[in-house]
Amino acid sequence: PELIVNVGDLIEGGTDRAELDQQWDSFDARAEKAHAPIFYTGGNHDLLGEEMHKTWEDRLGARYYHFVYRNVLFLVLDTEDHSVERLREIAQLRRDALAVAAEEGWDAFGETEYANLPEDETGMISEEQSDYMVKALADNPNVRWTFLLMHKAPWAKEDMPAWMAIEQALGDRPYTVFHGHRHAYRHQQRNGRDFIRLATTGGVMLPEHGPSWDHLVWVTIDDEGAHIANLKMSGVLDNTGTIPLDGDDVCLEAALCSD
Repeated sequence: PELIVNVGDLIEGGTDRAELDQQWDSFDARAEKAHAPIFYTGGNHDLLGEEMHKTWEDRLGARYYHFVYRNVLFLVLDTEDHSVERLREIAQLRRDALAVAAEEGWDAFGETEYANLPEDETGMISEEQSDYMVKALADNPNVRWTFLLMHKAPWAKEDMPAWMAIEQALGDRPYTVFHGHRHAYRHQQRNGRDFIRLATTGGVMLPEHGPSWDHLVWVTIDDEGAHIANLKMSGVLDNTGTIPLDGDDVCLEAALCSD
């Protein structure tokens, strides 16, 4: 690939700066082996806490940003863009929920206050971040394609003005949204555009949320637009998460195929 992007949750996270630095050192050392530049997107494991915010900013700089490559615009969003007060509240609820999971299991985690917060699904985008993204779109009106990369799904909260302003600014330009968080693949059409939630991509498997598998997404831009293929460990899937050309009945894993 010419460049590599992601949708967040790059480290486990925590509250101790030394531990966070150790986690980032480990991730960076592995990422540096890639033969292409990697652009980081923050998830809740990377940014849901004051110390994680500070560590990110000290090591990586801006938590949200944009860049243009070969006349393609990339918007990288921070969906943990809470006020300091709310950030503290949610971070404490998350620590409490993880303690429950450690003692009672992940089914109990799903019953915690943290797991049922609206922000757990949608995250948060500040007005300041929204203004930044709207300006980036206005400054780049004629790019070939626009990609939005984020961890959570702010459009799930219909009354989030900051996201609605970004979506309105996108207008009728061609674009694709990639996000994550639920560890299960999902393809949606919204405003006639692909909104793609990546699957596990190296994390814990959660098949109860949908197709849960390790994969990477290969994206190619040409004069016809964006071409998307999911490179699964056991085969290649299209942008809807199915085998191309009605091939869902084709067995791609020899060990699982019947004679």
